This record gives sequence, C-alpha cells and structure tokens, in this order.
Amino acid sequence: MTNFAQGNDGVPLAWEEVGAWEEAGDGAPILLVHGFASDRMQNWRSPGWYLTLTEAGRRVVAFDCRGHGESGKPHDPQAYGDTMAEDAVRVMDAAGIARADVMGYSMGGMIAMALAMRFPERLRRMIVAGVGETYFHDAPTRRIAIADALEAPDAAALTDPIQRQFRLFAGQKGKDLAALAACMRKERRVYTAQELNRWQGPVLVVCGETDNLTGSPQGLAAAFPNGRAEVVPKRDHMTAVGDKAYKQAVLDFLAA
Repeated sequence: MTNFAQGNDGVPLAWEEVGAWEEAGDGAPILLVHGFASDRMQNWRSPGWYLTLTEAGRRVVAFDCRGHGESGKPHDPQAYGDTMAEDAVRVMDAAGIARADVMGYSMGGMIAMALAMRFPERLRRMIVAGVGETYFHDAPTRRIAIADALEAPDAAALTDPIQRQFRLFAGQKGKDLAALAACMRKERRVYTAQELNRWQGPVLVVCGETDNLTGSPQGLAAAFPNGRAEVVPKRDHMTAVGDKAYKQAVLDFLAA
C-alpha cells in the first residue's frame, strides 16, 4: 500500500513498507533509495530486492524520490539537491523509524552519503551501490548535458551515447522528463574523502565490473574508516541492480 509523507516544502513523498519485521528484532529496518529516473518499483521491487530482504527478516521501507514515481514532481531545479536527503528523513519519521540501515543505488547512493554526513544519528549501516571512484570528480557540465538531453525535442537527434542512454531510460512511459531534467540541473554536494572519513559506521560500496559511469568501488570505499568494496562481475550500471552477487554481498554485509 502506498503511503505519503511530506517534504519540508510540502512535496508529497510516496513510500511503502513490506516484511515480517515484528519477528526480526533490533536493527531490522532498511531504507531503500532508488537511482535517477527510476522509482521504488523499478529499482527495488521488480529486481527482487523486496523478496530478498524480507526473506532475510528485514523490514523494508522504500520511497519514490521527488520528481520520480508516485511522488510530487516539481519542475523547478531549486526543489532538488540537498532537499532530497531531508526527504529520506521525512519518510523515516513517517514510518516511525529512528535509525535504519540504508541502501541507495546511483543517485540514491549519493543521497545515502548525504544522510550519513548530515544526519549521522539516523543510520546504522550504509550500502552505496552504483557509485564509485568517479564520485569525487563530479562534472557539472555532464549533468547539464544530460538535462539538455532530457529536454531535447527530438531524442533521435542525440549523438552522445551518455545523453542517449539517459534520455531513453528517462523517456519510459509514465516518467516526467521536465521534472527529471530539473532534478539533474540542480547542483549537488560532493563530499570529500576527508569529510566521508568522519562517518564511523560500516559501509559497503558496490559497482559493476564494467560500469564506466562509476569506475571501481575501491576508491570510494577507502574514504570510509569501515568501508569495503564489492565488484559485481560482468555487470554495468544498469545490469548490476538485480544481480545475485550484489544481493549476496548485501546479505552478508547486513548479517555481519
């Protein structure tokens, strides 16, 4: 069942929870934060993450980031950025969760790191997937180029492969290209390795072996005092999401 929380600015935030958490004991909640142009269903439910985590006794709480899924879709870039980490806290509050494990993929991984930096008391453990060493070299020009591609009148005219990839994915039925472009245009805080080093909790960084968008996970994992890296063999940014090796690495990490 879809529930709704509200962002600090009143934007509705769709979320749901699944799992027999009553018997799971302390530390059972896990918050899932999806990637850009995806939603909780496409990123987590369809690839089998709900089932994987609930069978492990977890209480799964997943939400649609603003601009995505069933949540509100502002077309103003100023509605995005750091506000998206605050949205995650609002969802936790609505679900009655004081502290949780958090797993984010791609954009969701960046939101998870922002949570750790800004609201460290709300996280127990963190899984950052689909984000690697290229995180420290965020290129605003690339973000703007992607936003331009999302707003281009003719997708067929795009020749840059990254622009085409994002446009094809964001152009799927039911997605709001104007909202997604606004989300991409808003500058985002990139934390330095020194800043990330302040968070003492366990961190798992996961990237596909052939993910050219993220690079390897080792450089990012090394920034955390208790970070470790996992490479998903023969997978790229899109295909690593539901891979069994990724799932097993997460289950092992959560059980440790």
